[in-house]
Amino acid sequence: MKRYDADPRTVDPRTLSVLLAEHPFSPGDPLVTSEAGTLTLGETRARVDQLAQALRAAGLVAGQAVGNLVVPGPSSLVVMFATWAAGGVYVPVNVRYTAQEAASLAAETRLAILVGTPGDLDAHPVEAGLVSYDHALAATAIVRTGAAGAPAYPPDVAVISRTSGTTGKPKAVPLRHSGTLDAVDASLAKLRGRGRDQAAGPTADGDTVTRRMNLIPVPLALWGAIWNTLFSLRAGFGVVLLDSFTPAKFRAAVREHDITSTVLPPAMLTMLADDPLVTDLSPLRMVRSITAPLSPAVARKFHEKFGIVVLNSYGQTELGGEVVGWTAADTREFGDRKLGAVGRPYKDVDLVIRSDDGQAVAAGERGEILVRSPFRMQAAGDDDRFVDGYLRTGDLGYLDSDGFLWVEGRVSDMINRGGLKVFPDEVEEALRRHPAVRDAGVAGRPDRRLGEVPHAWIVADSAIDPADLDAWCRAYLAPYKVPAGFTQVDALPRNDIGKLLRRELR
Repeated sequence: MKRYDADPRTVDPRTLSVLLAEHPFSPGDPLVTSEAGTLTLGETRARVDQLAQALRAAGLVAGQAVGNLVVPGPSSLVVMFATWAAGGVYVPVNVRYTAQEAASLAAETRLAILVGTPGDLDAHPVEAGLVSYDHALAATAIVRTGAAGAPAYPPDVAVISRTSGTTGKPKAVPLRHSGTLDAVDASLAKLRGRGRDQAAGPTADGDTVTRRMNLIPVPLALWGAIWNTLFSLRAGFGVVLLDSFTPAKFRAAVREHDITSTVLPPAMLTMLADDPLVTDLSPLRMVRSITAPLSPAVARKFHEKFGIVVLNSYGQTELGGEVVGWTAADTREFGDRKLGAVGRPYKDVDLVIRSDDGQAVAAGERGEILVRSPFRMQAAGDDDRFVDGYLRTGDLGYLDSDGFLWVEGRVSDMINRGGLKVFPDEVEEALRRHPAVRDAGVAGRPDRRLGEVPHAWIVADSAIDPADLDAWCRAYLAPYKVPAGFTQVDALPRNDIGKLLRRELR
């Protein structure tokens, strides 16, 4: 891979390194900023080059995996691009992992080298080479050279990311340079209403580039944060990283950096909508919901409070990013009439809904969502999640007559109440509309007569009345969908990006 002081046009255009090599900012423009400091484009390129040389000197061979103990701030962006500049495959490792969890991920992804601060490397011993990177001092050091003969991935693999683990043990997913670039371009084209070959590039006025920043409020240990960082760079923007989320910090970042659009998981949308001290988020005008299904009730509450458009979307780590989303034109045409839909499939994405017997169903009928996408992960030959080139997403939903996708939960979460199907998301949505309910989770509980029945866990500001909740549900739901019981809790179990962990409810 060429150094960044070379002509950017010599960088392979089909690797993600091109996003830094061809970024339109001037070398002195701030590219990435956070509470941990700011790096200009020139400083970022210099640090990437320095760390890439250290990785090569530590014995990294093209295609080998490089783990990064992800900490808040710009350091992870440097490690990620340095890995690609050195020809490696990037593996984010959450610094909050225990030593055992880090060792397990290192073995699963066949790490050749692990990068981190000296203290974090000591706390996460793994069987791999070690390179320390102190972001504050811009210092790198080889602690231990990489293991000789560590396996290499195919040339196009860029990132090994883990699934969210909401329904079971997280799985390592290989994602490609080419597929990720295509997915980012398709998403930009969708939002801008252009062809994919016109999607990349900054906003410009004549010869003057409009230097804008995008806000990434979720940790860079998550694929959703990485993907939206790459999306920002491809669009020609800089990046503001929110090292830890609070409504007040989010509001301050929006104002300081003149943020007009950003991404937020549903849990953060809820926190902002519920915070009495945050009443205005100007100049923010649009939010794209990411990482988890967005409740229409949450979207409506957020929009009514702030007057900000909320665009839903759909994707999975295995699909390489977003594959379904809204355009500004869709928003103007359909508006609140389809609030809660995740949008329509991107160009070149095929999506079908299939019944339990594998047959495609008509518009409006529910089934499992299958997606064939050019952006998806590289699949092993024996991967049974793929059928005729389509990924079985494990999600349930339907397509309406206008081609909008509605997601209604996971196949594994569906409750079979004596042969009648209950979708937990539908029940939760009804409960969230109750004025006393702040949050709700529904899962199946064993029942000797019916096999299983729905049960609801409720977060509320005051003591709940089960009879009142039962009557409320019966006004909105068929009787077999009404929870057989209600339990009040202080909070629902969710992962780092706000997805409900139903297995813990059970």
